Amino acid sequence: MPSGFRFVSRRDGGILRGSERMRAPYGLEIIENCLACPHREDRLFCNLPPPAVQKLAAITSAAAYPKGATLFVEGQSPRGVFVLCTGKVKLSTSSADGRSLILRISESGEVLGLPATVTGKPYELTADVIEPTQANFISRQDFLQFLREHGEAALRVAQQLGETYHSAISEMRTIGLSHSAAEKLARFLLELSPRDNKAESEITATLTLTHEEIAQTIGASRETVTRLFSDFKKKQLVQVKGSTVIIKNKAGLESLLTLN
Repeated sequence: MPSGFRFVSRRDGGILRGSERMRAPYGLEIIENCLACPHREDRLFCNLPPPAVQKLAAITSAAAYPKGATLFVEGQSPRGVFVLCTGKVKLSTSSADGRSLILRISESGEVLGLPATVTGKPYELTADVIEPTQANFISRQDFLQFLREHGEAALRVAQQLGETYHSAISEMRTIGLSHSAAEKLARFLLELSPRDNKAESEITATLTLTHEEIAQTIGASRETVTRLFSDFKKKQLVQVKGSTVIIKNKAGLESLLTLN
């Protein structure tokens, strides 16, 4: 079982009434059934025809995880996939000498563990929860049968795999082709801002990673990240208040980028 694993649902496929939604110990309102999910229409994998959603609900087990829990570990045999309903999960890989690289932070609506579950090869990454999260589990056997029976779901899986591929290429481009750690950090901070925000004024975003984790994301040392944050603050490019980062000069950060 993954660290912090806690089953909180039944698997009868029935539609939940309002009284059947649970408040988990981690402050989450658990939606125990896909048919009752208020976010289903907005999410690629979950926005499926009613028969597919009903089947999905029947094979899914809802679970809540605290910050610091691990869903699966790099090299582990694939047990199945985790549908990320709420919260955030970091996906990382490690070298033989213990160095870690964070590939990306998964957002709500993603299906984690897809490549390994589909191919039968070991999980290629480690998935760690970085804030209280609901991640519903589907066993590999049930998931593969579900894809065989529902072509629309198989297409959505292919779409997510494609998006994951493009995201990985983007991360490789940032880490491998950026000319300096300052450029990497500037790009990281700019990507925190809402995609539809075109304004040059202040932008507020939530910083869920520590300096050590940011360093693992951009391929730098923790000391370098701390020094750069201090430098960015002195230049009034950003302001940090706890877990909130305020981009005070977006154009200034963009001027550090050499790749467009």
